[in-house]
Amino acid sequence: MLRTLLLCILALAVTASASAQDSLDVTVLSRDGHAATLADVVNAMAEADVVFLGEQHDDSLGHVAQHHLLRAAQEAYGEQRRVVLGLEMFETDVQLALDEYAAGLIRERDFLDAARPWGNYARDYRPLVEYAIAEGLPVVATNAPKRYVSRVSREGGLDALAALSEAGRATMPAEIIAPSEAMSEAFLALMGGAASHGSIPGMPSVDGMLAAQNLRDATMAWALHRAMESGDLALHLDGAFHSDGGIGIPEHLARIAPELRVVTVTIGPEATPGRDAFAIVTR
Repeated sequence: MLRTLLLCILALAVTASASAQDSLDVTVLSRDGHAATLADVVNAMAEADVVFLGEQHDDSLGHVAQHHLLRAAQEAYGEQRRVVLGLEMFETDVQLALDEYAAGLIRERDFLDAARPWGNYARDYRPLVEYAIAEGLPVVATNAPKRYVSRVSREGGLDALAALSEAGRATMPAEIIAPSEAMSEAFLALMGGAASHGSIPGMPSVDGMLAAQNLRDATMAWALHRAMESGDLALHLDGAFHSDGGIGIPEHLARIAPELRVVTVTIGPEATPGRDAFAIVTR
């Protein structure tokens, strides 16, 4: 009863804030650089199965924009399609705790103890999660467990996963395709052009870090696809580098399910048009 009351209060709060979000002060640009609106982004979802909302993790205004888009997607399409919220911010091995919390079986404090939320969860991600739960939307933990990502990075490649238990390995896809040339080049550029087979003093090898990045991308694509049903509209929140320009997670998703229609959006102070369907500039 208390859980139901709290969700009703949350729903009223979201509705009350709708007018403020409708006037969200951001700049939206289409791929060709022309001015667009948040409504244009929502309209584009009509022809999509998956929408990647690439973010800067510490950009609070960007998270408000994400909340707006999630709410707008549910209002526009929720009666015809199930809207799914996928989150890089939770790892696949905490999905049970997330499901139990969404079902009202455990308290929020117990959920947070089990789910290892990011430091900015309360401010930036909790509003989206609570809105999704209030609306009955699936919330999907998509990221690879950090301990395994770290092992791959330190050991220099995906062969490091071979020693894991069956239960550990089940938190990630059985088959992980190597990163594309485009992703490899983008990652090396991000790392400052370090040689792909070299190393940085005091750090894992660049190859190891690229393999770890690829593990995250592959797992996020796999977990999101595994949670989707035919006809769903999935919105996935991830760091922009994981989906910018259609590389990273979208590439792995295309290998798993090439029939899915994908829209990529970059959100943040430095978002620029040209690589994705839309850029939402928050500065």
